[in-house]
Amino acid sequence: MPENHLELYFPLLLQIAIAFVLATGLVGASAVLGHRLKNKVKDTPYECGMEPVGDARQRFSVKFYLVAMLFILFDIEAIFLFPWVVVYRDLGFLAFFSMLVFILLILTGFFYIWKKGALEWGELEKPGTKL
Repeated sequence: MPENHLELYFPLLLQIAIAFVLATGLVGASAVLGHRLKNKVKDTPYECGMEPVGDARQRFSVKFYLVAMLFILFDIEAIFLFPWVVVYRDLGFLAFFSMLVFILLILTGFFYIWKKGALEWGELEKPGTKL
């Protein structure tokens, strides 16, 4: 058993020091040994191999943010379900009923936004037109 704090924290301090020296050395070696060839192709922004088209500051649709918020909402719902499932047998019927009410409320909200069309990304096809 270590007798003082230095002996207790020495392995941690050693690991931090080694990580710092290794990271600094790799970045420094990259800066010293790396090639610095500047040309027009390397200075263009990378867009998944496609030519950049349009303005980078265009507005996003509100539906993008709505779907992102809904994703977070249902992700949090899943996080609430995991602890409940782990201790389900110990909690009894009252916990089952409260979780059932929670899931029904979340599903009610989901079906509401689904019927409102909040999850539709594309334009709806008008009768008599072909895409």
